Amino acid sequence: MTTIPATRGERLWTANDVADYLGVPIKTLYRWRTVGYGPQGRRVGKHLRYRATDVVAWVEALGPARS
Repeated sequence: MTTIPATRGERLWTANDVADYLGVPIKTLYRWRTVGYGPQGRRVGKHLRYRATDVVAWVEALGPARS
């Protein structure tokens, strides 16, 4: 797993990185993408990549965890 980049130009996260970070199966991440839910991903050529800051911001926007 990659640490959150502090500056631009650092390594983008793969879909597997994001699924691991969120603790969801990769299929769930792809399903979310098809319905417009989840963190914003970008195509880099044929590859799907995510900025770590976008993933973290999306999680934070969900609000506090419920118990």
